[in-house]
Amino acid sequence: MHGVPRERWQTMGMVTLLLDSAHLQVALSGSERLMSFRRSHIDIPRETIAKVQLSDDVWTWLRGVASPGTHVRRVLAMGTWKAAGSEDFVIVRRRKPGVVIDLDGHEEFQRVVLTTRHGLALVQALQQDVEGPAEDVADIVS
Repeated sequence: MHGVPRERWQTMGMVTLLLDSAHLQVALSGSERLMSFRRSHIDIPRETIAKVQLSDDVWTWLRGVASPGTHVRRVLAMGTWKAAGSEDFVIVRRRKPGVVIDLDGHEEFQRVVLTTRHGLALVQALQQDVEGPAEDVADIVS
């Protein structure tokens, strides 16, 4: 990719997970917002996070159909996935490891499913008391 520093294009296609004392934010890039039909980032109050699970195959966690969203089987899934009585937010790319965040009491979603190499950092960061402005979970645990 011409014009983009090597360290930047190596991480392209990864959601950014920002955490502060009260919220986890799934910060979406412009292309992620476009393909997920979403105007804003996903804001998750920490008290609504019921469980976080790491997964080598996040495709197995998808339930329902994209509505609205973008889906190319086993390549890309982005957007809101609706199933009987539930709505999940999904950003899944290829066959990469990821994280499944079960929510309880969130105003919009029951689950968030993401491909990210920072799943373990998210689990570790959620166990810490974080003060100050929101930081990338990878920076919190490093």
